[in-house]
Amino acid sequence: MIRTDRKFHRRYLIIAAMRNTAKFLLTGAFALAMVQAPAAEQQANTAQQQANTAQQRQQQQPRQQDGVLVQQQTPTFRSAAELVTTDVIVRDAKNEQFIADLKPTDFDILEDGVKQELASMVLIHGGRAYNTLAPPPAPVQEGIILPVARPTNDAAGRVFLLFVDDLHMDFQQTPRIREIFRKMLKNLIHDGDMWGMVSTGTSSISIDLTYDRALLDDAINRISGGGLKPSEIIKGQEGAGGPVELRYRAHVAFTTANQLMANLEKLHNRRKAVIWVSSGYDFNPFEKSRLKEQLGPCDSSGDGSGSSDQSNCVSDNGRVDPNLQPQGARFADAELVRDMADVTKAANRANATLYTIDPRGLVAGGDIGENVDPVEWETYVSKTVDSLRTIADLTGGFAVVNQNDFDKALKRIDAETSDYYVLGFYSSNPDPLRRTRRIEVVTKRDGVKVWSRTSYSLRPTPSDTTATTKK
Repeated sequence: MIRTDRKFHRRYLIIAAMRNTAKFLLTGAFALAMVQAPAAEQQANTAQQQANTAQQRQQQQPRQQDGVLVQQQTPTFRSAAELVTTDVIVRDAKNEQFIADLKPTDFDILEDGVKQELASMVLIHGGRAYNTLAPPPAPVQEGIILPVARPTNDAAGRVFLLFVDDLHMDFQQTPRIREIFRKMLKNLIHDGDMWGMVSTGTSSISIDLTYDRALLDDAINRISGGGLKPSEIIKGQEGAGGPVELRYRAHVAFTTANQLMANLEKLHNRRKAVIWVSSGYDFNPFEKSRLKEQLGPCDSSGDGSGSSDQSNCVSDNGRVDPNLQPQGARFADAELVRDMADVTKAANRANATLYTIDPRGLVAGGDIGENVDPVEWETYVSKTVDSLRTIADLTGGFAVVNQNDFDKALKRIDAETSDYYVLGFYSSNPDPLRRTRRIEVVTKRDGVKVWSRTSYSLRPTPSDTTATTKK
């Protein structure tokens, strides 16, 4: 029994020792786990943070690339310089012969007194174009693939635009008007010349630029004058700006002319000649007669005694009381000047020369059947003729007025449009507020006469156009 108890006691001690060892190992393992847990958690957090950072970098990298792409696609606005062209006629001072052997180094172009670098030069001799100095090509835009530009075979050196303002030509002058255009077909527009024709009124003529001279013969037969007679102007409806119908017709004429100049601006390195056939413009004609027609007779008593209220009459000396004038009529001349300035500036931008022709020829007295005051008739004729002179002079052309020899005038136009140079330059003045700029062309050769346009105007900005429209 005693041995048995001893064996049992030994087993008990061994088991107890094993239990203690197990407890000790378990406690050590627990303590070790408690020590390593924060480190593992910290490592896990660090790994998670690194993973998040890498993911954010991967997400930010496409955004940065997108930002670069967006930045590259955003247009960069620059002050784009346009090629300014002007036609130059150089003749010998002794015999008036055209000099066709000048080189680019023989010309100097001055803009507001500052010398400009010549960028292009085209010689038109005998109606044919010879490119002496080509302008530099336009800069290639990145990301756009364009086919190689092919050289054009168009060798036309002369471009004519026939502007038929039949809204301002008397119907009785129709045979004479048609005869003038037939003389143009004979003496001015030759084979190989490019021409177009547009009317403002009931003639309904609209021919795009073409080489077919047969179309001109057909269009001539459709020309018909549709202008207002003096009696129709005097008895017509009056508005705040004066005669309503007269103002409307003038608005149609100048608007059509401005649109034509904008289309001609697309043609480069050519001198565009516009033959403007019209009887001229006056926004406030026959003022005294119109006021008499509106106010009625001076006898305001109603009893036939002849007594009158002088405040409602027009004085016999031809002067008109400003208080009786419509507000718009007081500024009629200023509005006419503005409209003429707009169309001449557009013509200079398009390098177009306006030649005005008055089909009335040498104007004498008015029609007997119209019963118009001779003084008012002379004033009306003078203003209309001056308007045609102004339009032509401001663009480098000349006016065919107060003369019946149209053949001589057409031959002169033919000579001026057959031989000339077209010089182009990029302005060195970046100031957009300098709208109108003077041009001077000089040559280094002695004994020659140089003719060129004297100024050009920048294209109006959209904001300026909107402001003018609102006014």
